[in-house]
Amino acid sequence: MNYVDGFVVAVPAENKAAYQALAEKAAPLFKEFGALRVVECWAEDVPDGRLTDFRRAVQAQDNEEVVFSWIEYLSKEVRDAANEKMMADPRMKALGDEMPFDGKRMIYGGFMPILDN
Repeated sequence: MNYVDGFVVAVPAENKAAYQALAEKAAPLFKEFGALRVVECWAEDVPDGRLTDFRRAVQAQDNEEVVFSWIEYLSKEVRDAANEKMMADPRMKALGDEMPFDGKRMIYGGFMPILDN
């Protein structure tokens, strides 16, 4: 199975178009660096939980929506090499300057799938 990087971020609702534009610019770069698939999902049905939930995880404000995204790589080693290339690429730095959300509240991590059915 492939390796997956997962992300959750709060984006001001008014920045949806800017977020989508940024994602559309970034996806080809991720693929150039080794990603197999890039998926971006805008919240549609994200309920408040009793103990925790997506909104609380990223401290989403009333005017913000949650974005859930993932990037698939062939392996963790390919992901690690891609991350090194991204950190050194000036195009990625320029995209980082365009982020239409508070990156400090983003949560992310690498995951090894245990079921893909």
